[in-house]
Amino acid sequence: MATLINNDLGTMRRYDRQHFLRRPASFAFLLYVVMYAIYAMFDSKALSIYTFTNLINNASPLALAAAGQTLVVLTRGFDLSIVGTISITNVIMAVMPLEGPFGALGSLAICIAVGGFIGSISGYLVAYRGLQAVAATLGVMIVCQGVALLILNAPGGAVAEWVSYELTATWLNVIPVAIILPVIVGGLWSLLRRTDLGTAIYAVGADQTSSELSGIPVKRTRLMAYVLAGGLYGMAGFMLSAQTATGDPNAGMPFLLLAFAAVALGGTSLNGGKGGLIGSLIGAAALMLMQKVLFSGGVSSFYIGLFQGILLIVAIVLGRLLDRGNSKGAKR
Repeated sequence: MATLINNDLGTMRRYDRQHFLRRPASFAFLLYVVMYAIYAMFDSKALSIYTFTNLINNASPLALAAAGQTLVVLTRGFDLSIVGTISITNVIMAVMPLEGPFGALGSLAICIAVGGFIGSISGYLVAYRGLQAVAATLGVMIVCQGVALLILNAPGGAVAEWVSYELTATWLNVIPVAIILPVIVGGLWSLLRRTDLGTAIYAVGADQTSSELSGIPVKRTRLMAYVLAGGLYGMAGFMLSAQTATGDPNAGMPFLLLAFAAVALGGTSLNGGKGGLIGSLIGAAALMLMQKVLFSGGVSSFYIGLFQGILLIVAIVLGRLLDRGNSKGAKR
């Protein structure tokens, strides 16, 4: 009897390990833990609250941008307007500083509204006018970059001091304030994915034809994905402004490739229908941590892009292998 119980327990543990490793965000989480351990070996201050706060501050804008990109990718889309949206919201923050906590909430609302509006344009062009996602969002990106230059034609301006100081500090000297928005986004996503819209986003990305036959409003779902993504890009621009304390009409450029890398690293399939925002949030944090690890290890900044590309390829290959493993497990 005891032998049977032990065998059953062993089988359950193996199943739990396999099930964990097949979760989309598992690879990114394990990678983050391993890299943080390596970072601690290189830098004795890696485990301090100050260092952890800096890591969160650096990762928060990318995490929010990657979360937005994930929504579009889940519907088997592609969004280049992320660049223009972050650039516009960044320069708005720099030329229209609103002081104090209520000013910060007002600025955040403006950034989300601007991002949602830009996302609605991209979503309308893709969902209702039938334009290819790459072409439509590229056009929107170029227009947004032009608008950003009209608002602020060169790097400069100044973000509200309350925003740049309070949002990059720690709460009770323990919790980085910059982690609040990503945590809220992650919590809201956990609720959204259980709603009809969340289910529709996955269904449209998995099989558009079947979704249409099932009565799912495909066009509206795609539009909402772009609108929500735009709002998250606006949040990213808001947090980037808090981090840099200044404006730059080209501030969004670095986020394009990094956001896609974070999405892939977080386990979201670029073919749509599989993955989630939580993995992308962790993937973004892992990408930013990797830069710190390389710097601490004495690796030249010229090689950072190389390592990021390699990590992206590994993440995509691993994702395909896990998908095959899941498929075989389902057949059994």
